[in-house]
Amino acid sequence: MQRALVTGGSGGIGAAISKQLAKQGLFVYVHANRNVDKANQVVADILEQGGQAQAVVFDVTDGALCEQILNELCQQGAIDVVVNNAGITQDMPMAGMDKAAWDSVIDTSLNGFFNVTRPLLMPMMRKRKGRIISISSVSGVMGNRGQANYAAAKAGLHGATKSLAQELASRNITVNVVAPGIIEAGMAEGHFDEKIVKAIVPMQRAGKAEEVAALVGFLASEQAGYITSQIISINGGMA
Repeated sequence: MQRALVTGGSGGIGAAISKQLAKQGLFVYVHANRNVDKANQVVADILEQGGQAQAVVFDVTDGALCEQILNELCQQGAIDVVVNNAGITQDMPMAGMDKAAWDSVIDTSLNGFFNVTRPLLMPMMRKRKGRIISISSVSGVMGNRGQANYAAAKAGLHGATKSLAQELASRNITVNVVAPGIIEAGMAEGHFDEKIVKAIVPMQRAGKAEEVAALVGFLASEQAGYITSQIISINGGMA
């Protein structure tokens, strides 16, 4: 059985991704840091639907802890799919942003990508198979007022993804980014009213977490084996 790790699996988008991968027959490690109860609920939902899953708890900003836990997980078998979904926001104009707000967002989204992905690379390379999928944002593609830290972290994922994709392509390991726009679940939930959504999204609606999950599920599948180094937007037509 193939194994997947979804960081931030306790959140709205992460939960949908975890359930989608379980539906595709993968054993899913549902990661959480603070929201352990939510991760356990996602696992319970997956088990109820006949899938297999387990909650794992660690801080993606702690590199040594990530390496220890991920090495332990890989002793049970290589992780075939990693979805880097963990992220936080601390929005404010950069003129009023303190260094702590900058560092915390970069540390979770960008350093977290490194801390989680790097320990999984050698097992993937030995197996000559793998999928690395990172969840970005329309902010990382277009920028957004009040989100210089978040946009920088997500744009950093784009560059790291393109470089890593070149390093791993000959080993049959794909590396891609999914960049959602306004989604009904996750950090954007409740931040936009219907009039704003219709004004800035050509499709005039917010996306659904399940739609993001379906795209991630495809990228994790055998059918997506020739897709790598891509930043794929799912944003209802936003430029």
